[in-house]
Amino acid sequence: MAVITISRQYGSGGDEIASRVCKMLGWRYFDKKLMIEVASEIGLSESEIIDFSEADYEARGFLERLFSRRSARVIVETGIQARDIAGAMSVQVEQLDEEWCIRMVRSAIQAAYKQGDVVIVGRGGQAILQEKPDVLHVRVEAPFETRVSRVRYEEPSGLAPGFELQAAREKVNERDKATGDYLRRFYNIDWADPKLYHLVIDTKKWGIGPAACLIVQAVTCLPQAG
Repeated sequence: MAVITISRQYGSGGDEIASRVCKMLGWRYFDKKLMIEVASEIGLSESEIIDFSEADYEARGFLERLFSRRSARVIVETGIQARDIAGAMSVQVEQLDEEWCIRMVRSAIQAAYKQGDVVIVGRGGQAILQEKPDVLHVRVEAPFETRVSRVRYEEPSGLAPGFELQAAREKVNERDKATGDYLRRFYNIDWADPKLYHLVIDTKKWGIGPAACLIVQAVTCLPQAG
């Protein structure tokens, strides 16, 4: 058994590549659903599982910086359903300390690693499993303008015609900065450091399909833990 971690620049196609790798290998994709599956191994119930990824960090990052908060809290959907006074079902939303959320994600990733045959996208996987011998660490990137072009056509900006290009550039910049800050803050790494990875792929050169094939080929050659 082995594990692949994928760190990707926003707009590089890393998520699609991860999905293709999972299909090609028959592996699982690390997400909230898989976190729930491994919850029992770390002594947690389904209701306690919180997925705090770079995207969640970005969503609340602006407000935290605005008010210069030193100790941030994260607003998350717990997945717990409850009935209100009128009898309607709703998903409970709670505020949780982000350090607690990070510890939970770390524990879930380590549990998933023990099961093996899983692709972990983002969430500091390259740091959490850095010293494991049976893990392939991959970085997926592309030139800035290539990523901007992908974001323009894949995610509507919601702005007036003529502003889409600038909106895409700003979004790519914001997501890159948020991810870099997330990994520096919680794992003390520079996510662009090539020494963190065994394989760095430029999707402008290779494209989505060939990039997935490269990763599959690389993981089949990965030495297994003794």
